[in-house]
Amino acid sequence: MARIAVIGAGAGAMAAAARLAVAGHRVTVYERSSTYGGALGRFERDGFVFDTGPALLRLPAVYRDLFVKTGKEPLESRVELAPVDPASRHVFADGSEVSLPNASRAGVISALDDALGAGAGERWGAFLGRARETWDRTRRPLLEEPLWPNWQVLAREPYPALKQRRLLRPPRQAATLHEIAVQELGGGRLGALLESYALEYGLDPASVPAAAAVLPYMEHAFGSWYVRGGMRELARAMYERCLARKVTFVFDAEVTLIREKDGHAAGVELADGTVVEADRVVCGADPRGLRRMLPGRTLWETGRVGPDEAARPSRFTVLLALRGARPEGTAHRTVVHSPDAAAEARAVFTGPGAGAPTVTVLRPDDPAVRPDEDHEAVTLTATVAPHGPVDWTEKALIARYADELITAAARAVPGLRERLLWQEVRTPVRVAEATGAESGSVPAPSLAGARAALLHPANSTALPGLHLAGGWAHPGGGLAHAGMSGALVAGLIVEGEDFRGSQ
Repeated sequence: MARIAVIGAGAGAMAAAARLAVAGHRVTVYERSSTYGGALGRFERDGFVFDTGPALLRLPAVYRDLFVKTGKEPLESRVELAPVDPASRHVFADGSEVSLPNASRAGVISALDDALGAGAGERWGAFLGRARETWDRTRRPLLEEPLWPNWQVLAREPYPALKQRRLLRPPRQAATLHEIAVQELGGGRLGALLESYALEYGLDPASVPAAAAVLPYMEHAFGSWYVRGGMRELARAMYERCLARKVTFVFDAEVTLIREKDGHAAGVELADGTVVEADRVVCGADPRGLRRMLPGRTLWETGRVGPDEAARPSRFTVLLALRGARPEGTAHRTVVHSPDAAAEARAVFTGPGAGAPTVTVLRPDDPAVRPDEDHEAVTLTATVAPHGPVDWTEKALIARYADELITAAARAVPGLRERLLWQEVRTPVRVAEATGAESGSVPAPSLAGARAALLHPANSTALPGLHLAGGWAHPGGGLAHAGMSGALVAGLIVEGEDFRGSQ
């Protein structure tokens, strides 16, 4: 039985902690804040309840597996999962819209034909077929296995782009998601639909590799799911599962140093000077912070198995308390597309700058998140530049941007301003405070292609006994990927470096 210190109480860290405890290890989690959950936060006021981080779950099998492997009670005995149908409603700049059914390829094709014209569904369906090939090629190495020692092979583009013949010139193939949108989908509304999946994860469609086609494929193939009461309930269930497996949590305990002995991780030191000995250390926080916890040591090998030094985009969120009942048949999730995608991209990925945002509007049909049937809790979210390139402490900027989100959302929510009781804003600065991520950046899933630029640090490091979990480690961001990182770390510790991945 080993003593294991886990830094952070986010989803990936708790997934690792529960699995390690079941394997017989003595696990203690040290969390810098006063609660568990990391990005899975909650805000409550006047009977309204809001998620302040991820609000929908894709690939729920990851968490079903966690609960099966760590106890006799399945996930559904601890939380209520509800499929979101339609999976999403999209409102385009020209006022047209389409609602895409949940986990139904045929239904999506039909809906696109009806809304965007004959042939749109066929083009999207053919694209999803190529996206499935990409998923099949990358699912194991980029989700279910530790990062390969020869990770450089993942720099190759796995998406089978169509070849477009050109007179007297070599055939042209899409290399980025934007090029797929233009060359294979014809641009326009269908292209905007595709690019919105990249933007949701803070990825620039103009530069992200074609392999990002797996992002819409995951939604269409595995569906979108809502946790009744909000995603914070999933964090609560994981926390309680950890406690049931005798994991110890120490809150308000910031780890400032990882201790070494004989070239091996040997424990942690807290901000108050407390020294904790351990046989293994699992870092579930942003690994860029390891520069402070391990001064003078280089943990990363060459290439893309080290932390990304550039600050990735963040999220700006507006929580709205509305008077009036939620209309029957309202979509849970609506994406209001920007009228100027190019200007928005400049603002998000180069910042600062002005660009009307693409806004995701969340309107859950859940009595647990509103005071009564005569009110509604609505969340607006946009991808934005992180704190640093943009000063997200500037009050005038915050007020202006919140107003822009509300203006955009009003295209999807009639009478929004007239119904507004109050609003609460979450900026990238608040994201940084809640998660510890530098600049409030939000991690994206690992993707193949692009010379391995979108791989995350491996779960094992150059310091024996130190492992990485959470959205900033392999296999990257998103709830499903963070949960898998916990499974991979537990496998590496329990089975050793010969561990070949989750089954």
